Amino acid sequence: MLFLFFIKKICYNSKHMNKGEIKQIIGPVVDVYFEEKLPELKNALEVKRGENDVVVLEVASHIGVGRVRAIAMRDTAGLSKGMEVIDTGAPISVPVGKNSLGRLFNVLGKPLDDAGEIPADAEK
Repeated sequence: MLFLFFIKKICYNSKHMNKGEIKQIIGPVVDVYFEEKLPELKNALEVKRGENDVVVLEVASHIGVGRVRAIAMRDTAGLSKGMEVIDTGAPISVPVGKNSLGRLFNVLGKPLDDAGEIPADAEK
């Protein structure tokens, strides 16, 4: 029964995702148009750049009717106008606390050292 609830929840969330479209790219700055609802400031946006490659953007400002200006957290090469953007509904978060002491992370909170992954339940 719990399994069915989980599947229904995933299907519900995927149908109601806030999706947008890239309208302009100037270096690391990306303007995105959302028809339904503007993402909150500081929210993380994701753009699929290939099969296993995702570019994360952070909403920096609301610039007009249905548009946000976002900053890319990595190179924007390969992005183009018209690509689909998904609002994650949450800001970028990184692990903090004892699990992260002495560790090296990228700007998205992914470990860069060879000390293994951070537990999923770690404080962020």
